[in-house]
This record gives sequence, structure tokens and C-alpha cells, in this order.
Amino acid sequence: MTKQERNKDFKKYLKLTNPIHFLAVGLGSGMSPIMPGTMGSLMAIPLWLLFYGLQPALYWIFILVTFIFGCFICQKTSDDTHTHDSGHIVWDEFVGMWITLFFIPQLSVMWVAIAFVAFRVFDMAKPWPIRWFDKRVPGGFGIMVDDVLAAIFSSFTVYAMTLII
Repeated sequence: MTKQERNKDFKKYLKLTNPIHFLAVGLGSGMSPIMPGTMGSLMAIPLWLLFYGLQPALYWIFILVTFIFGCFICQKTSDDTHTHDSGHIVWDEFVGMWITLFFIPQLSVMWVAIAFVAFRVFDMAKPWPIRWFDKRVPGGFGIMVDDVLAAIFSSFTVYAMTLII
């Protein structure tokens, strides 16, 4: 089955009126015909601004809750659309970006851009062990975990950049 056929099948079964589907596709950002993961990562930024000022413990509780919730909504949307890890499902990009953005040293366009680029590079390139998890871990957890790993890699990159800049 070609990518176009999988996308057609996904869209056939997706119901944007279903709140679970709507959240899984990143409030619609994942429905972009070009680079849906990148669009989802971009959409994550303004939402992140809503909880940017949380105390670190509350921030990480929020991340844990959104990760667990993401496992559920990604699995449910995959099941409903008869796909696995469709590129249109971008809740995992949201959580990955939020993890990466935690590590920026200050709120500025430059640091947000550095975090964004770092996350996208690791999410798209999927170096080992990210690719291993992406290929072998099934279900909603599998959809979420490779982006969390990409976020960990990109967080180290952001931290390293704070030592240089």
C-alpha cells in the first residue's frame, strides 16, 4: 500500500468531531498535506506558552499526564483509522516539543527555534536507539516513546548549546 493510499484510508476513518481524534491530530495541525509532524511541532509551541511558567515539579507532572493520555489517544485513533503511527497523528510531537522546550535557558525566539530545530532533526533522523523503538514498540506507547527519546536527545543538544552560546 502506498503512502497516498494509507493517507486516504486514514482520512476516510478519521472524525475530527471526535475529541480524541482531534487531539491526536494536534488540533488539526497533523492534517497538513506537507510535513504534518513539523506542523504539529509548530502548533505545540503556542500551547506550551500556556504552561511555560509552571513550577518544574508541576511541569513534569503535566508532561507525564500528557504522555499517558497520548498513549491512549494515539492508540484509539490508530485503531479507529486502521493505521499504525500515521504521520497525521502528532500528539507525540506535542509532548516531545514540550519536553525539549523545558530545557531552554530563557524565553526567546532564538531558544525556541533552537529547541524546535533540534527536536525535528532527531525526530526525523531517528538515530539509534530511537529508530529501534520506532520499529519495534507497538501501539500508543510505541507512537509516543520514539518522540520522547527524540526529545531527550534534543534536550541534550539544547543544553549543550547553552554552554556554547
